[in-house]
Amino acid sequence: MIDRSAVLPAIPRPWLDRAGRLSWLKLAVFLACIAPALYLAAAYRLDALGAKPITALIHATGEWAVRFLLFSLAISPLRRIADWAKVIAVRRMLGITVMAYAVAHLTLYAVDQNLILTKVVSEIALRLYLTIGFVALIGLIALGLTSTDAAIRNLGPNWNRLHRLVYTIAVLALVHYFLQSKIDVTDPVFSAGLFLLLMGWRVMRRFKWPERPWSLLLLAILTGLATAGLEAAWYGLASGVPASLVLAANLDFSGPIRPAWWVLAVGLSLPLLALVRGPKARAAGPAPTRRPAATPRRDPVREPLSPRA
Repeated sequence: MIDRSAVLPAIPRPWLDRAGRLSWLKLAVFLACIAPALYLAAAYRLDALGAKPITALIHATGEWAVRFLLFSLAISPLRRIADWAKVIAVRRMLGITVMAYAVAHLTLYAVDQNLILTKVVSEIALRLYLTIGFVALIGLIALGLTSTDAAIRNLGPNWNRLHRLVYTIAVLALVHYFLQSKIDVTDPVFSAGLFLLLMGWRVMRRFKWPERPWSLLLLAILTGLATAGLEAAWYGLASGVPASLVLAANLDFSGPIRPAWWVLAVGLSLPLLALVRGPKARAAGPAPTRRPAATPRRDPVREPLSPRA
């Protein structure tokens, strides 16, 4: 009798940990990763995406790719500030999810072009924002394909160098997001503000600045101001709207809340986490001193799309 397990490839079960046990954290993140796709599929099936459903799907998959990319970049600060070591286990899953939504984004664009590949290629080559988006997609695919344990072993130190490209890819994705949004850039500005917040935390780590509640509060405030400035600069350059009017809109609460305030709200979660973690760390006391092992243990596998920083 043929052992099917030896012939058929193993079905991925991302909700299991490395020991084969159910991880509730990984299960929750897995469900969160597929939820937008299931919602969009149902909305398409029920004809609830408007007059141009494929266009709506193109925009939605691209937006979710950017969101999950930001989620993956948020793992390192969440791990350190919240003192939540287990969250590192879902970074690979988030990275693969980014790639999946980005590939779906391009595939749907090809469908919208009636699968005429020559037209798709010419559009990508001739339209700057499509060229930028395609370069970002190639980068995401490269990171996704090298996210396996075997690739990490084979590439060695080059794996870290390759996966640091995630920051460049994020910038390209955000530029693509801005350019394709054209008039209303509220969502791209919010995403760019979150990226500035995440990169600001990494700058603090790079220069070994103290990660205290007061410094994280300052980071949140500066990032909110930078987001407001970015929005004003974009509208000034792209539409000729005076920067003073855009900045003044941030103080007018009679209409929609501007992205800078939402970025500030997210940023304020960092000092709050630090305040909560601080008493717990002091209560736990100093870490026990361990004798060095004869053979140094290997670090846990580092996940893709968000280098240690």
